[in-house]
Amino acid sequence: MYERYYSLREKPFALAPDPAYLYLSHHHRHALTMLEYAISQAAGFAVITGEVGCGKTTVVQRFLEAAPQALSIGFLTHIHAGIGPLLPWVVQSLGMDAGSAASSELHRHFTTFLERKFTEGCRALLVIDEAQNLSIGALEELRVLSNLNAGKDLLLQTILVGQPELRTTLSWPEMRQFAQRIVVDYHLRALELEETHAYVAHRLSVAGGDPALITPTAVERVHECTEGVPRLVNIVCDTALVYGFADQRPFVDVELIEQVLSDRAAGVLPLKTSGPIAAASALGG
Repeated sequence: MYERYYSLREKPFALAPDPAYLYLSHHHRHALTMLEYAISQAAGFAVITGEVGCGKTTVVQRFLEAAPQALSIGFLTHIHAGIGPLLPWVVQSLGMDAGSAASSELHRHFTTFLERKFTEGCRALLVIDEAQNLSIGALEELRVLSNLNAGKDLLLQTILVGQPELRTTLSWPEMRQFAQRIVVDYHLRALELEETHAYVAHRLSVAGGDPALITPTAVERVHECTEGVPRLVNIVCDTALVYGFADQRPFVDVELIEQVLSDRAAGVLPLKTSGPIAAASALGG
């Protein structure tokens, strides 16, 4: 809708994870480096957590784009407690046909598959998104699978990506055997104010637009109301661009941001609608 008006090739604040738009904040850069380290060291488990909307999936997708070719990668998402045994889903994600084999037979086929991949110089990597939904039984399955090895080399590496609840589960006493196999454990945090400025400018630039299209004061208000959560930043900025187009504004200022927040004040988004900048704006400051 507003793309042509603001000389944008595409929407800069779309919600779908897109590695091309990844802004490497301090924490996102560290998370990416830790994933690269985990793979280079053939670590058993790597865990990446963060609040909803902090960019966990985008970081992992960027990592997978640049992952070594000598990796056979399986990706699981939409995990839930009622999914049943995990092994059939794991083998399918890695390109095997689970068929109707019994659990023990499927385990044997999977072991053979991993051994063959290893002799071909290819390691298997399993990535599970929304891993906070894994049951204790499913986590135990993963722990058992992590025992598969060829001498001193692990046949299967696993990256778990999830919300903070995953860290809580893994800290339970009954999970200590699992926790001891986690080599990389990193928690993504929201953006700081300076990072939010850079994030907004980065996404506008990637979309082919003017990085100053949203004024510095407007970005400060966006940071204030979203507390630096990237997904919320995207929602507010995208809506502000729609409002700006509707009013034929040449740029997005703090007044437009306040209009967005006022209209969404009674909505379900966890936006902080009051704060120093909001108060100054209300007083004409």
